[in-house]
Amino acid sequence: MPAESSRARSTNETRERILDVALDLLGENPDAGMGDIASAAGVVRRTVYGHFPSRLDLIRTLTERAVAEMTAVLAEADASAAKADATWVEFVSRVWPVAHRYRVLLALRRGEYGEAIHGLLGPLDELLADLVKRGQDSKVFAQHLPADILSQLAYGIVFSIADSDRSNESLGARAATITSLLLLGVPERRAVALADEQP
Repeated sequence: MPAESSRARSTNETRERILDVALDLLGENPDAGMGDIASAAGVVRRTVYGHFPSRLDLIRTLTERAVAEMTAVLAEADASAAKADATWVEFVSRVWPVAHRYRVLLALRRGEYGEAIHGLLGPLDELLADLVKRGQDSKVFAQHLPADILSQLAYGIVFSIADSDRSNESLGARAATITSLLLLGVPERRAVALADEQP
């Protein structure tokens, strides 16, 4: 029994290592193949395919991880009774490392895996739309677009800045926070003040 437990733990560790390596590699090159991922993870292709029968399975698993992490962050941020714009700032502040890590999903969402990624992001999209709708109802956010579209644009900006931040260290969570708040219709002075309140 201990040998089986040890083998299962080793298998799980290998699977997690492949996912971590894939995320890093795809972040640098969204077109990286399964062979590239196997080499970078120090395993043979058969091992990668043993865990993920196709590249789509691998992408789907990475997306599920991202959604779980971002949903947990949003639930924490939304647990307070803060105004919608302050909640948004808290969300961006906490989600920034996650968005930075999973920024490749933005590129992959525009490609052949778009439909699968879009489907998996559905629950997070709904939560963000609910937050934006709450902000619109309380006149904190603009009402020129429906909440679901406005929320998509605002957190798409966060991912775009995370992707651009790889080569320009002057960008970051503060830039993502202010830019997304401006897009949501928050006045610049309030957006800057909210961003500056973050540690």
